[in-house]
Amino acid sequence: MTDQSEPGNESPARRAHARAVAASSKGARVRMPAAQRREQLIAIGRQLFAERGFDATSVEEVASRAKVSKPVVYEHFGGKEGLYAVVVDREVRSLLDRIAAALTAGHPRELLEQAALALLDYIDEEPHGFQVLVRESPALSPGGNFSSVMNDVAHQVEHILGAEFRSRDLDPKLAELYSQALVGMVALVGQWWREARKPKKEMVAAHLVNLAWNGLSHLEAKPKLLTRPR
Repeated sequence: MTDQSEPGNESPARRAHARAVAASSKGARVRMPAAQRREQLIAIGRQLFAERGFDATSVEEVASRAKVSKPVVYEHFGGKEGLYAVVVDREVRSLLDRIAAALTAGHPRELLEQAALALLDYIDEEPHGFQVLVRESPALSPGGNFSSVMNDVAHQVEHILGAEFRSRDLDPKLAELYSQALVGMVALVGQWWREARKPKKEMVAAHLVNLAWNGLSHLEAKPKLLTRPR
């Protein structure tokens, strides 16, 4: 992964996008330092890939929105494929970092809550980034899609489940199966919730954990989160 985020409360992409909007409102080309221009192009590409997908996005439109010539885009990324790769790389890292940072609890149920909430937070706060990941990836980027990201998350969950299985004298080899099942469930519900937006994400996470932790035969009537009260 080659693109590094800058420190601060806002992501580089968001800061660059805000500057791009301000520059565009002036109706003229604005000279920017190379690093700032790169961030602007990434922000614009991210939005276009989210709205239209890879195939329907063109270098011409990226350049037009940035109010630069096409050679500027080629100079920074070598073409649409390079820009797409950088955008996806950032989104993959952002989502995985969120989930890794969220897994701080000691109890497996709380860890499951934290993982579910981290994904729902990302969907809620980064809709363009999530849309980029869930769209069908071009053949040139087989690893840059939501399925591959969730597979990485499942491997993290597998280690947690493996330790829990061993402590209960269960076969740790089954941890991989259960991790794929749990992460797949959360991922599909997350995609559904992106459109539905009901109920609140904390309630969605609570019900996901209710099903995963208690099973259908032991569902709680009114599940509540331990890590983030509603």
